[in-house]
Amino acid sequence: MFTFILTGILLAIFAGGLYWISIKNAGVGRKEKDAETRAAKIIKDAERNADDMRREALIQGKEEIHRLRNDLEDEMRERRDKQLLLETRLLQREEHLDQREANLEVRDSELNQKKVGLERQQADLDLVYKQQVDILERVAGLSQEEGKKLLLENLERDVKYEAAKLIKETEDMATKTAQRKAREIIATAIQRCAVDNVVELTTSVVALPGDEMKGRLIGREGRNIRAFETMTGIDLIIDDTPETVILSGFDPIRREIARQTLSKLVQDGRIHPTRIEEVYEQCKKDLESTIMDIGERTAIEVDVQNLSPQIIYLLGRLHYRTSYGQNVLNHSIEVAHIASLMAQELGVNPRLARRAGLLHDLGKAIDFEREGTHASLGAEFAQKNGENEEVVHAILAHHEEQKPQTIEAILVASADAVSASRPGARRESVEAYIKRLENLEHLAISFQGVEKAFAIQSGREVRVMVKPDIINDKLASKLAHDIVRKIESELEYPGTIKVTVIRETRVQDVAK
Repeated sequence: MFTFILTGILLAIFAGGLYWISIKNAGVGRKEKDAETRAAKIIKDAERNADDMRREALIQGKEEIHRLRNDLEDEMRERRDKQLLLETRLLQREEHLDQREANLEVRDSELNQKKVGLERQQADLDLVYKQQVDILERVAGLSQEEGKKLLLENLERDVKYEAAKLIKETEDMATKTAQRKAREIIATAIQRCAVDNVVELTTSVVALPGDEMKGRLIGREGRNIRAFETMTGIDLIIDDTPETVILSGFDPIRREIARQTLSKLVQDGRIHPTRIEEVYEQCKKDLESTIMDIGERTAIEVDVQNLSPQIIYLLGRLHYRTSYGQNVLNHSIEVAHIASLMAQELGVNPRLARRAGLLHDLGKAIDFEREGTHASLGAEFAQKNGENEEVVHAILAHHEEQKPQTIEAILVASADAVSASRPGARRESVEAYIKRLENLEHLAISFQGVEKAFAIQSGREVRVMVKPDIINDKLASKLAHDIVRKIESELEYPGTIKVTVIRETRVQDVAK
């Protein structure tokens, strides 16, 4: 409203100003009178407009006050309704809690009564139990501790029976499909493997054209033979065998260099310390080149690529290494092919299996120079020369020095066993053979309930005769399982060993 009044005043001042300007500009009395008349009219109109605006502002202010009063009353009414609702709910909850508290007090009282009754019944039961135990001990003639011991013994016997039964059922179920499938895969791999691998007996024997050559090899006061043995590091054995000398040494490479050196000296006929040194150096260089050629041809033959020169050199050295009469390089080639073929049958990586199979016995090329097993030496050498972790793991795990973690590692170990255990692949001394059979029989006899044990089929099977009154049919299966586990953990053997437990009960009577 004040705004409208101020507006009216300003309009009046403005009109007065206009009037004053018109009078000033006219300069005559008539114009001044007309201007005053117009100014008075303008002022009157301005005052009338100001009154109208003031009344209109008052009306709008009253309407706004009425609207605000109604909104405030509605808000207060809504708050009172919510407060009444909350008070009602709180009263209902309080009544409900009072009721629950009363019920809990009643229940607590009932539970206390029941607890007293149960304690009384427990005391009565304990008394009755003690009386019954005393009666049972008098009737049975056993104390409570003796009865527990007898019960545990019976329970242990029953558990052993059930465990043996469960082991037999599990083994039967597992071997129904697994054994058949494994045999199919191994048989297929062996049939498809066409490696020409025969048993080699590495005898370092050099033939002579005549016995007079032996004297020339010995030389004056033995200087030739001493020079030869000092240069080659191999013993030259000259005995009564006609037209033959023997080279003896643990290092197969040195032995081969010595053999070639001696053969060239015998063919040349000139034998003296200087000539021996010249021929030895030449044969050593020639053998180094031959070893690299053999390693490269082997890698190409097996289709194993990106091998370092150091690994290729060791592969070539394996050509002159034997294990139980089996050439190690040929054995490695056979293992590579078998592992690759089995990997193809199983749908895993055949190239990885072939590579690991070829390198699995790499350590045998250096095991006579360094300390450690050939598996650990081979794995260490392969790792230093850039082979990946899977190949290194397979090399280390093929004799279970590390538990196999990949299928390829298991296939390499299996292929190694197949190649080594097939008939005619390896040979061993009679003493070692007999000792292995004796250890196998003694291990089987060490179990309780075993009467006799016989190792048959060159130690590939052991037949165990058990006492029928101690070992029943179910426990016989568990006994075979235990013997197998002990053989695996304590004995070293090529291939596999089959354990057969035989239980026989004979009943006789005589008619009179």
